[in-house]
Amino acid sequence: MTAGRAGVAALAQYAPRYGVELGEPSGSEWLRVDRILEPDGPELTELLKRDHDAGGHVNDHAAALSLMSFYAGRAPATALLLWALEGRVLDIRPHNLWVRPHDGHGIASVAIRSARFLPGGLQTLYDVVLTQHLLPLSLELHRRTRAGLRQLHGGVAAGCAMAFCAATREDITIDPAFLLDRWQTFITRAPAGLARLGDVTTAANKLVYLRNTCCLYYTSNSAAGTVCGSCCLTPRPDRLAAYNTDKPILTV
Repeated sequence: MTAGRAGVAALAQYAPRYGVELGEPSGSEWLRVDRILEPDGPELTELLKRDHDAGGHVNDHAAALSLMSFYAGRAPATALLLWALEGRVLDIRPHNLWVRPHDGHGIASVAIRSARFLPGGLQTLYDVVLTQHLLPLSLELHRRTRAGLRQLHGGVAAGCAMAFCAATREDITIDPAFLLDRWQTFITRAPAGLARLGDVTTAANKLVYLRNTCCLYYTSNSAAGTVCGSCCLTPRPDRLAAYNTDKPILTV
């Protein structure tokens, strides 16, 4: 295994969301990301239907917001953590990236052709993760469902934050202060005003994200009126108090 492949594979030790398969996958269940981004393409239709059915959402608007949060928290996670740790940008441009939908919410697996890296630093990361990928996906979901663009971007910000936060929640952890500094570097100049849509802080020696937008998950049948742990509908002190206990909290 090459150093690049070994480094990418090793990230799965921190949390399942960082696991990525190397090599072009086979099987009709895999969706290439550039096709998900196509206007009116069947791949995104499939993802929306799965999330709608799994969550029992009241409308397509709510399904789009839920999908955005879960998707953004999984598809680019490996690239974001790798940049945070090593400053390198993994090539997850849409034509090099595949996702396999989960039976319920979100994405079960992610695959890339090879563990190759792109020249450049933070601006390249913005281009690969946001400008070419998550922000166009937000626009397409907005066009299809009329879900609010600010709310969709809130899902983008929350999902990206979890790429930093989740690595502080497992048995093998990375120093939360280090990842908090890397998150702040990432979010400060991120496009689409993502920095205004929530913030990362420390609770119980782990990083947590506090949203300024709502994904409407509480309106779904599966949520039964329960809001996400990071939801802006809950006062900030109450969210932090919950994160500082052992009580399970729903996050993306």
